[in-house]
Amino acid sequence: MQEKNPKHTNSLISETSPYLLQHAHNPVNWYAWNDESLEKAKREDKLILVSVGYSACHWCHVMEHESFEDEKVAAIMNDNFVCIKVDREERPDIDQVYMLAVQLMTGHGGWPLNCFALPDGRPIYGGTYFPKQQWINILLNLTDVYRNEKDKALEYANRLTEGVKLAELVKVKEREEFSSEILSRCYNNWKLRFDTIEGGPDKAPKFPLPNNYEFLLRYALASENKSEVMEHVDLTLKKMAYGGIYDQIGGGFARYSVDHLWKVPHFEKMLYDNAQLVTLYSEAYRATKNELYKEVVYDTLEFISRELTSPEGGFYSALDADSEGVEGKYYVWTKQELKELLKNKFEVFSDYYNVNERGFWEHDNYILLRYDDDAAIAERNKISLNELHEIILASKKLLLAVREKRIRPGLDNKILTSWNALMLKGYIDAYNAFNETKFLAAAEKNAAYLLKYACNNDTLSHLCIKETSKQKLGFLEDYSFSIEAFIALYQATSQESYLTKAKELMEYCIKHFRDSSSGMFFFTSDEDKALITRKMELSDNVIPASNSSIAKSLFLLGHYFENEEYISMSRAMLNNVLEELENYGAGYSNWAMLLLYFTEPFFEVAIVGKAADEKYREFQKHFLPNIIFAISKAESTLPLLQNRFVEGETMLYVCSNKTCKEPVKETGEAFRQILNK
Repeated sequence: MQEKNPKHTNSLISETSPYLLQHAHNPVNWYAWNDESLEKAKREDKLILVSVGYSACHWCHVMEHESFEDEKVAAIMNDNFVCIKVDREERPDIDQVYMLAVQLMTGHGGWPLNCFALPDGRPIYGGTYFPKQQWINILLNLTDVYRNEKDKALEYANRLTEGVKLAELVKVKEREEFSSEILSRCYNNWKLRFDTIEGGPDKAPKFPLPNNYEFLLRYALASENKSEVMEHVDLTLKKMAYGGIYDQIGGGFARYSVDHLWKVPHFEKMLYDNAQLVTLYSEAYRATKNELYKEVVYDTLEFISRELTSPEGGFYSALDADSEGVEGKYYVWTKQELKELLKNKFEVFSDYYNVNERGFWEHDNYILLRYDDDAAIAERNKISLNELHEIILASKKLLLAVREKRIRPGLDNKILTSWNALMLKGYIDAYNAFNETKFLAAAEKNAAYLLKYACNNDTLSHLCIKETSKQKLGFLEDYSFSIEAFIALYQATSQESYLTKAKELMEYCIKHFRDSSSGMFFFTSDEDKALITRKMELSDNVIPASNSSIAKSLFLLGHYFENEEYISMSRAMLNNVLEELENYGAGYSNWAMLLLYFTEPFFEVAIVGKAADEKYREFQKHFLPNIIFAISKAESTLPLLQNRFVEGETMLYVCSNKTCKEPVKETGEAFRQILNK
């Protein structure tokens, strides 16, 4: 909590980012990244410290407390450096450049990210978290080098900057034929790194990486090893849902698990994770009808609605890992307080959520997690399943009410276009899976919010802020995820304005982000202020790469608008990453989904007539990933719908590879046409 009359105030006080505002009363004379701070470094011939983090980052808070709140450390920093604080979520472009520099120097990266640079921005040294004394030594050593051995600093900066520019440089590959064998080799290489006991990858820490399992769900349909692939997907989704990484009381997932058991979370909760996990569990439900997945989706969206949604329908960015300065304090329980609260329900509850050696964490605290299924627990406690469910539901309701009286973790209330688009699509995917109208309503409300505060004709801002002077030009991820969301929203609502908006945004991307020599897209627009280099985001991580996202949308919009140039662009982009995809599927899973579009039969289903929406809903009972739907209740000029309206009828047209089947009136008939291929 901020003191009423702070001793120090720096220029960050005028910023809107919660992360920057957290540092506004440090004795360090922090600046935001802007023309003023960069010009100051040049004018005073001082090294720049670029310190990058985000509001929910635990170790960012630790380093702030140890070093940035210390007046003696701050004096060294203020005297010798121009200190620039960067919110990585607000400026992912800056984070990309200096993260890559630190990775080249040290072999690893993370946050907090601290990179020292020449006055012109070229990096010379960096790392992540530094303990206080080590930090002081680094500050003094770099100051000495820059004052007394400037030539050495300049030479190293030249080499490092060249390395940053060359890293991830795209080499245009010769045209290859896409084949399912590429995906088979990708999967066979990848499965060697599966954890076949606890799910996920065979390492710790474990990140959810929902895009990996979205691909594997799709690959299972095309693979001869369907049961093997689905076994790993189901194992992973169950273990995550049962683990401490999932908030068993309030819904929603933490950012990652520090162990291989999904037990001990790093307690921060990010919008982008939960958005994609809603999509994943919704799709998995459609593929398996597993009720556990439905429960996860409903509870997670309840968490999003309760804690991460603004009154106007925008979605906030994150909840901190810490409360009262202690990581996880908001979420854990002692056995004694659970006994006092739950009384006669405690024995069953403790069995269900492992208030025992399995769930014990530290300092007498327990992390709630599941292990056995409901039937086993009911039998062990000699109660019916209905009785078990009543006990658990009542206990969760009581504990949530008690927990909400605790001091809450900090909220990062930034509303980012890219992450909102991911959440918008998550709501649509949940609507498709469960036909829950409140999910569609939340998606449409968010779309209206984005169109009002992020869109300006065919351009997007990265931040949804009412004060337009503080808006930041959109990055490729803002466009690519918004395009995907608007395509999904068009299919769910049959409102062509959403599809038109997606095409407008794509045209802007092609004009302002695309590199004509490689066919790939830069992360920043050519209208943006240049950094030391202009990066491309190619590999999929906790969030899919903006290039893989835009390539998928080029394919889909190419089919919607019969635009062969779009499809050709998509093919060329995919061709450039085939080798990486084959060798490292976990880092190219979104690209692998695009490869499935090209290697498996891809269908366009046009539904035209007064019952079009109802027919679309019937299709959504099934998991059909290689299909796009064009929907209209009346005449339409959309290429897939043109001249297909029949007065008084609802007609379905199944097309693939520029060939259409005979029009039919029932979804069952159309479904059989698809299955018969």
